Amino acid sequence: MKKQLLMIGCLLGALSVAAQSNYGVEFSSLLSDNLSLESAIRLGLENNSDFLSAKEEITVAEQKVSEAKFRYLPQFALQGTATWYEADSPMVLPEPGINRFLPDTKSLDAKHFYGVGVTATQYIYSGGRINGSLKIARANLKQAQSRYETVKNAVVLEIKKSFANLLYAQENVAFTQKLYEQVKNWRYSSGPWTRIRQKAIVAQIKARYQEAQSELNRAKLAMLVSLNKELNSPLTVSGSLEPVSTQGDLPHFQLWATEFRPELKSAIYALELDNIAIDLALSKRYPDILLNASYERVGDSDLDDENKQVSLAVRLPIPYTFSQQVNQKKAEQRKSTLHRSAIEDKIHVQVATSFEQMIFWQQEVLDRQAIYQELTSLLDRNAKNAPLDDLVSLEARREYLQMGQSYLEALRENHIAKAQLEWAIGKDL
Repeated sequence: MKKQLLMIGCLLGALSVAAQSNYGVEFSSLLSDNLSLESAIRLGLENNSDFLSAKEEITVAEQKVSEAKFRYLPQFALQGTATWYEADSPMVLPEPGINRFLPDTKSLDAKHFYGVGVTATQYIYSGGRINGSLKIARANLKQAQSRYETVKNAVVLEIKKSFANLLYAQENVAFTQKLYEQVKNWRYSSGPWTRIRQKAIVAQIKARYQEAQSELNRAKLAMLVSLNKELNSPLTVSGSLEPVSTQGDLPHFQLWATEFRPELKSAIYALELDNIAIDLALSKRYPDILLNASYERVGDSDLDDENKQVSLAVRLPIPYTFSQQVNQKKAEQRKSTLHRSAIEDKIHVQVATSFEQMIFWQQEVLDRQAIYQELTSLLDRNAKNAPLDDLVSLEARREYLQMGQSYLEALRENHIAKAQLEWAIGKDL
């Protein structure tokens, strides 16, 4: 089981490089008010506190791995003491005084004692506890890296959605403004009933234009929030709001999600941590074997006396809660296994849902595009010859406006569905 987890961990570590695009965070500032999608993602990552915090967690975890490696090396200590004392019998200095033995004052015929020295302690055998500590530090580093990817993917998804909404809002304002400019100076009919209908249609088109402007302002605000910029910053986005599609089937995407989703990798690393914890609990059955050596110079007025020693120590802990700790760690391992299975099922549902949305919108947007292009061609061909007070021509423009907005909405949903699918599988398409 442990070998399998280790192989899976190595595989996931290698594949993580190819998951989401490696958006850098060195964007420095909003250099231009007009952002592309990639620039928006980089700027948003640079300004996102959760993402930057997750990045610092990796640094902390890396330092803990280095710290765990140092436990393999001998532990050195330099010490020096200057003691004034008065004792009728020999005594040992307390721990801050390095547990130094001092003879009584009468035999030494002095009340001062000095000493300098160096000690070294090396673990010869620790029952696997030092090695287990290093494994835990490395597993925690993997989890920190998975959390980093999880936060990054969430931030990228939010920015992609905001970008698609803002791009749609810009196109919608331009489209509705163009239609409103065509009808705002409409020559109304002299017939009262026809005139009422004409004014109502013009008012509807104007309302659509004003709603589009309000929606644009809300989309800009949402985009600034996603970028964590000042809410009064000028901002536009540039990009192509064209139909997008994806190649691949659901089983293929499910497999990708298993490989690339950081949440699943984090659950696997948590299970690895539980296995290490069980090994550490079992290692308490084994002793510690330590080698200690020291060298010091001591004396009451000078440092002429020399002390040297080498010791081999065996220490066997006898914990009362040994069996309880092992049972506890095994229960936590079973809990992590169930948690990993639940995460895997949840990811499969997310991929299936996103895939169905993508399949629907990539076809729906093409259907609406075909109708919209046909209506555009008919409108351009017949608008020049239509009288300026014609009711049917005005009604046709209103219907054309509705169809055009429906097509723009489909484009937005198409792009959002693709972003959602990329998040669900953990990989840019």
